[in-house]
Amino acid sequence: MSGSHGHSWDPAAYAAHASFVPALGAPALDLLAPKPGERILDLGCGDGALTVRIVEAGAEVVGVDADRAMVAAAVERGLDARRIDGRQLEFDAEFDAVFSNAAIHWMPPVARVAEGVFRALKPGGRFVGEFGGHGNVAAIRAALRGVLMARGYRVPAMEDSYYPTSEEYRALLEAAGFVVDRADLIARPTPLPTGMAAWLNTFRGGFIDAAGVPESERAQVIEDTRSLLRPVLADQAGNWMADYVRMRFAARKPE
Repeated sequence: MSGSHGHSWDPAAYAAHASFVPALGAPALDLLAPKPGERILDLGCGDGALTVRIVEAGAEVVGVDADRAMVAAAVERGLDARRIDGRQLEFDAEFDAVFSNAAIHWMPPVARVAEGVFRALKPGGRFVGEFGGHGNVAAIRAALRGVLMARGYRVPAMEDSYYPTSEEYRALLEAAGFVVDRADLIARPTPLPTGMAAWLNTFRGGFIDAAGVPESERAQVIEDTRSLLRPVLADQAGNWMADYVRMRFAARKPE
């Protein structure tokens, strides 16, 4: 769930405010279709909430994540979880499949991820999953940047995330050697049960910190962002929605 490139995670906060991430991972798991006895790598496993479901299907699973706290949380679930950066995979032809949910967008430069996954797979192995695609949380990102700029903060030139078009990601996978079966952008408006402020703190806290916002002004930045977004992403009852767009993909290493 977290590649953790330039971002540190609090497993308790993630479980409280981002439980929808593994909960909405079912389509990606269906695409994986794990089989008993397969050896599978979960890339960006986070706290292991989805990894457990792959294990329950009878597969032998190794979970990797760059975030120390998330790996510790996954180990506490009894999983084989290791602290490894997704751009520095050193496995060699040992997995039947590599799975990833809601993590690859945190791992630029993503070409290195694809190359490492290709090496990690056995011939004929599959690489499937889902992550943020082109247009993902575009309204939220624009509103936050606008607030930071208006308040005179140094807005990072680029967000530390990768949201490709279908054509971009397909070409990247093919350049790494994969045969691509699908690379589809899917609009998925997502309810935020704990609201927009919690989402911003959980998923854009590092971006706000990088802009130089002091702790004393953080709450105001978040409130200003909420105010901008309320007409677009909240209903009259105050229920919030995030404008998620997902890249759902399936690729294979040639036999």
